[in-house]
Amino acid sequence: MQYINPVRDRELDLRGYKIPVIENMGATLDQFDTVDFSDNDIRKLDGFPLLKRLKCLLLNNTALRVTDGLEQCLPNLDTLILTGNLIQELADLDPLTSVKSLRTLSLLHNPVTTRQHYRLYVAYKFPHLRLLDFRKIKMKEREDANTLFKSKKGKELQKEIAKKSKTFVPGAGIPDTSKPTGPTPEERWRIKKAIENAGSLEEVERLNRLLQSGQIPGRRSAVKHEEDEAMDTSDAVNGK
Repeated sequence: MQYINPVRDRELDLRGYKIPVIENMGATLDQFDTVDFSDNDIRKLDGFPLLKRLKCLLLNNTALRVTDGLEQCLPNLDTLILTGNLIQELADLDPLTSVKSLRTLSLLHNPVTTRQHYRLYVAYKFPHLRLLDFRKIKMKEREDANTLFKSKKGKELQKEIAKKSKTFVPGAGIPDTSKPTGPTPEERWRIKKAIENAGSLEEVERLNRLLQSGQIPGRRSAVKHEEDEAMDTSDAVNGK
């Protein structure tokens, strides 16, 4: 959909189409002031051609983790709304500092907002920014930011912040080491043998339930699952 929005800008609505990457934006022929990419699967903010007219980007709830410099392709970008994403570290914002036209930035509900000195860091790195998270950056904040980050302590702090910046490959998930990942070659063999050796329909159904619940036969979690299932069956038989 495309329409004139409440602030009288021409807006292109691309919300909720499960878009994984930004591409083919040249097809818009630079006819829009605002583009709404919210509620998609975009992981990285890049892929724009030169769009001189575009001044507002909405990317709420897109699982965005990395921002790339947009100054060459979006020279008049004024407003960038990144609410509800996965931007982690203060240094991950640095590529945006080259967008000198940026006046409004929202990072609400991103992990980065919980980092120490968040507002002061943004105020220092983005001297032209007026609104951060829909709150005006006050002169006192800018003065405090300059005092902190221009000091010896502040320069050391910036080095520490730079070290924490995360390198992210689009499409790659965040590893979860708290639970087993996909089956290993040995486990694949074990699954195959378990299905081949199933002696009854009930046994096949039991294996199927294990696999559907993400359990691998032989893993400790699967054994625990089987024990719980057996206990539930026993309780049902005994009327408990």
